[in-house]
Amino acid sequence: MPQVTIDQIKKTAKSALVAHGADDWIAAAVADAVGEAEAHGNVICGLYYLESYCTQLASGRVNGTVMPQVSQPRPASVFVDAQFGFAQPAFQTGLPTALKAVADNGVATLSVAHAHTCTSLGYFTEQVARAGYMCIGATNASPIVAGPGGKSRVIGTNPIAFSVPDGAGGLAMHFDFSTSAVALGKITMAKAAGESIPLGWAVDSNGTPTTDPTAAIEGALVSAGAYKGWGFGLMVELLAAGMTGSVNSLDVAGLKLPDGPPHGLGQFYILLDPATHHGDFADRLARVADAIADDPGARMPGATRDRLSVIDVDPTFWVKLEALGQPAL
Repeated sequence: MPQVTIDQIKKTAKSALVAHGADDWIAAAVADAVGEAEAHGNVICGLYYLESYCTQLASGRVNGTVMPQVSQPRPASVFVDAQFGFAQPAFQTGLPTALKAVADNGVATLSVAHAHTCTSLGYFTEQVARAGYMCIGATNASPIVAGPGGKSRVIGTNPIAFSVPDGAGGLAMHFDFSTSAVALGKITMAKAAGESIPLGWAVDSNGTPTTDPTAAIEGALVSAGAYKGWGFGLMVELLAAGMTGSVNSLDVAGLKLPDGPPHGLGQFYILLDPATHHGDFADRLARVADAIADDPGARMPGATRDRLSVIDVDPTFWVKLEALGQPAL
């Protein structure tokens, strides 16, 4: 299987997005997120989405030329209207204002409204942490998760991400995971591979637990940790939709459908200065990190997270992706 560099992935993704109507700077912002997802082994949020981005640009489901609008309704509150464009350029446009707000106030929120799916939420919280601030992120998605004991899809996979700075431009802690038992992409990939899924990931249309990925797709996912994950998923829903004025998961069609209404999703970020109340944050962090390090087999979230510069890509898949950047005859 051929190896492809992350730089090649970003270049190919950008070319494909531009070829399908995205402005250069917008394509670059989205392509960077695609490449970074692949660099960290997050295949579901990387090249897996590129073709759908392109078809949705062509159909008008996402706007690849709109300029995000930034406002600051309160000193510590930053609001970015993505105007049904991509989440990555919207975040990029609002981040400098949000970083100044947290520096001035010790805490700030950044709301991104009316955006296309942001895919890897940790991609955004990581940027805040590398600037020296803790960041909690939340976003919703198309409805696929049923409540414990139920069968009706009410919320999306609704991930949470949390990134903590190490004081030297890196990450002391980082996690990004869905509040559902599993990401939907893992089930669609299992279906494509003709594989079964573990019991406890999903229920069928009757609400019965299933190991059949087709039945799961026709049914619903379940929350991680039953009622505990369900509560977190609902919390994310209220932050991502309620605090940004964006749509509920219930009102979003499948994220990869080629046409239809724009996603209109929201992302909500809480930025925190670790030094706001006292100067002991680094000591408290070290106390926990050292205790974890002394326990064989345990680790801080993100501790083994490495950035690859080269990855393996299926040759047929790569040729297809390269073709997306070629002008139509």
